[in-house]
Amino acid sequence: MRFATFGIIVAATFLFAACERNPATLRVAMPLLPVDQDIASDMVNMLDESFRTRLDMAPGPVTEAQALDALAAGEVDVALVSNAMPYRDGVATVIPLYPTVLHVAYRDGRDASNGHTLISGARVFAGAEDSASRRMFERIAARFDLDQSDFEYVSDPVALADVIVLFTPIAPTRIAEHPGLRLHGFGNPDEVGSGSIIDAAALLNPYLRPFVIPAGTYGDVTPEPVLTLAVDKYLVAREDVAPSMIYDLIEELLRLRPALAARHPGVIGHLSDDFDVTRSAFVLHEGTQDYLQREEPGIYERYSGIAEVVVTLLIGLISATFASIQILHRRRKNRIDRFYSAAIEIRDSITQESSESDREEAITRVRELQNDAFDQLVHEKLAADESFRIFITLSNDVLRQLGAARTEGRLSDV
Repeated sequence: MRFATFGIIVAATFLFAACERNPATLRVAMPLLPVDQDIASDMVNMLDESFRTRLDMAPGPVTEAQALDALAAGEVDVALVSNAMPYRDGVATVIPLYPTVLHVAYRDGRDASNGHTLISGARVFAGAEDSASRRMFERIAARFDLDQSDFEYVSDPVALADVIVLFTPIAPTRIAEHPGLRLHGFGNPDEVGSGSIIDAAALLNPYLRPFVIPAGTYGDVTPEPVLTLAVDKYLVAREDVAPSMIYDLIEELLRLRPALAARHPGVIGHLSDDFDVTRSAFVLHEGTQDYLQREEPGIYERYSGIAEVVVTLLIGLISATFASIQILHRRRKNRIDRFYSAAIEIRDSITQESSESDREEAITRVRELQNDAFDQLVHEKLAADESFRIFITLSNDVLRQLGAARTEGRLSDV
C-alpha cells in the first residue's frame, strides 16, 4: 500500500512538472521583407527553449495588410507590422520592437535635385500594395502632382527599379550589396523643428518622427547626414489572445534582448522595458497594459492611505459622538438632580408644627415641580429614563407624606 501511495505521489509530481514546463505557443505571420524575416526567425528560434512562451512561424511570407487580415481571421496570433498601417478592429499592440526608417534610394546619375524630377518617368519599387512604404510613396507623389501615369511600379528593386522607397531598419550591409545607389534626403537636418516639410509630416501623422541617418552609415552612399522619417515596427496580436500569454511573451522578449541585439545591432538595441505606446495606431492589448502597470501599487495599496485617514476620522467621529452623548446624559442627569433636591427640600421644610397653609403651599410647589419636569421632558431637556421615574416616585411620595401629615394633624385635633 505504501509503495502504491509513493508511486501516485511521484506520478503526480512529474505530471505537475510537465504541466509547468508546457509552453504556450503563438503563431506568428512570416514577414515579407528579408530583414523582418530574419528578426522574426531569430525570435522564433530563441523562444523555442522558453518554458512559458514560444513562437511558431506560419508558412509563406505575407504583406503587412495580409498579416492584419490573418490576425482578424484567427489564422495567426501575432505579427510584425508597421505602426503606419491603418487601425484595424480586433488587433492590439503588444510592444514596439525596432524603428524602421524611410529609405528613398535612387540610381547614381539620376536627377535628384527635387522630388518631381526624381520620380517623374522612373521605375519605382515601393513595396507591396497597401504597405506602409507604398502608402508613403503615394503621398510623396501626390505632393508633386504626379499620378501613376508619370511613373511605373516594378516588382524587382535590384534589377528594374530606378527609385526604391522602403521603410526598413538601418542595415548597412544590405545597401552595400547594391552598389550604385544614393539616398535622397528631405532637407537639411538643421531644419528639424523649424517648420520644415518633415515637421509637417510628423505633425499630420503622429506615428511618424524625424530621423537623421548619420554620415557614413552606409559608407559612400551617405557621405552626408540624410534627413528622413521613421516609424516603429510593432509586434501586434489578436485582441482575444490571453493577457497572461502576452505578458509572458513581453517578458521573454525583453529577457532575450541582449541576444537579439547582438545579432541585429542598431535595430533591437532600442528595445526597452519602459517602452512608450502612446503613438500606437492600434489599441493596447490587456496583457501589455498589465505589464506596463506591473510596478504600480494595487488598489489596496493605492487607497490604503486614504483608508487610514477615513478610519481615523471615523474613530474620531464615533468618539466625539459618544462623548457628546455622555455630555448630554450628564446634563440631563444634572437637571433631574436639581428636581430631586427641590422635592426633598420641600418635604423637609414641612414638620408637625407647620400650618395647614404651609402644607398646601408645599403640595402646590411639588405639583408645580412635577409639571416643570414633564414640560422639560416634552422639550427633550430631560430623558424618559429610570432617573425621571425615580423623581416621579419621589415627588408622589412627598405628596403622600404631606397628605398623611395633614390627615394625622386633623385626627389629633379630633
